[in-house]
Amino acid sequence: MDDFLAARSQMALSLGFHIIFSCIGMVMPFFMAVAHYYWLKTNKDVYRNITKAWSKGVAIFFATGAVSGTVLSFELGLLWPGFMKHAGPIFGMPFSLEGTAFFIEAIALGFFLYGWNRFNKWFHWVTGVIVGISGLASGILVVSANAWMNSPAGFNFINGQYLNIDPIRAMFNKAWFSQALHMCVAAFAATGFAVAGIHALMIIRGKNILFHSKAFTIAAVFGALAAIAQPLSGDISAKDVAKRQPAKLAAMEAHFHTEKKAPLVIGGIPDEKEQTVKYAVKIPGLLSFMAHGNFNAEVKGLDSIPPENHPPVAVTHYAFQVMVGLGMIMLCIAVIYFIAFWKKKQWLQSKWLLRLFVFATPLGFIAVEAGWTVTEVGRQPWIIHGIMRTSEAVTPMPGIVYSFYIFTAVYFSLACIVTFMLYRQIKMVGKLYDLPANTSPLTDH
Repeated sequence: MDDFLAARSQMALSLGFHIIFSCIGMVMPFFMAVAHYYWLKTNKDVYRNITKAWSKGVAIFFATGAVSGTVLSFELGLLWPGFMKHAGPIFGMPFSLEGTAFFIEAIALGFFLYGWNRFNKWFHWVTGVIVGISGLASGILVVSANAWMNSPAGFNFINGQYLNIDPIRAMFNKAWFSQALHMCVAAFAATGFAVAGIHALMIIRGKNILFHSKAFTIAAVFGALAAIAQPLSGDISAKDVAKRQPAKLAAMEAHFHTEKKAPLVIGGIPDEKEQTVKYAVKIPGLLSFMAHGNFNAEVKGLDSIPPENHPPVAVTHYAFQVMVGLGMIMLCIAVIYFIAFWKKKQWLQSKWLLRLFVFATPLGFIAVEAGWTVTEVGRQPWIIHGIMRTSEAVTPMPGIVYSFYIFTAVYFSLACIVTFMLYRQIKMVGKLYDLPANTSPLTDH
């Protein structure tokens, strides 16, 4: 492995690790706030217990996310000094605002964790809401910086110089809304299904059915609503990519030849040498419609783009197919859940429905990882789309491969520690909030 590949691999590892904690940190506080609100309105102890249990999980993921996020900020300067030299002054604003949002989140979380029986009950609830809002704002600001890499704005690039810098235009570039929307909805879907799946497993095992059924309902509603909204946000994002990054769209769909009535490719194995896709299902005209709103519209293929500017087609295509496929599975489960919630109440007590959520526990986060792979790999060979190549930004320092090995070991160890802490937390929930298994069916509200 050369240093360039090692630098990219280390950044990919760090992003892939951090994004899980970012999603949970953005979303779990809202689950916590809803449970807390129910306790304040109903005075049922089960909701207080859920709030306290979830708040401990939020604290664990906040601490881990803070560590992994700090590492990422250092890696930008250490691994990609050519990028930061020019890009730092342009998109530094969303990063500085993200730091502010992070500090607000930390302060609010401290108030919430230590404010039980010390603050006015509604002020205490508000601090929890602020944790969620500031975490969500933090995520949006980071995505805005990434969107700038896909849609550079807020400067003039003249004779190799970055002139007339406008940080506001850079932050609110043409890609920021579609990327931020898609990421936020994905975070709610992934976290909702993961949390609901864990509580569903506990219900199947007969552990604290009252506690876990209430928690399951809150998480499942959030996750199901997000899963239904995700295809809509994906459509907005895809249309934006079609306009700004035709090479990325072509790689996502393994679309080698420019044509009208372009087919949507489902599955398949891309052959870049032969410029074909084997074993794929093709739906005529659907890609044209999804990209441009017209079944007869022309969609640019990779043949219209210089070969040196082609993204890695296979990786991008497979990641896109995984993201979409898992998203559709979650959408189907969400539809089934709402049918049960509104029309078929007896389904809510069925183990087959709970097993669907248990099966879906990791799917959202796998889809998130696949989506970020599409975003980052599909932009290659550019680190700033159309302006700076990734190879031009990497550090000249040798020995990056050893840094990659060390960070891999660190992240693996950290993942094991977090898994152990969460496992212990779930076991503690069983001891602290245990209730007779027959006290509440899933339909109890």
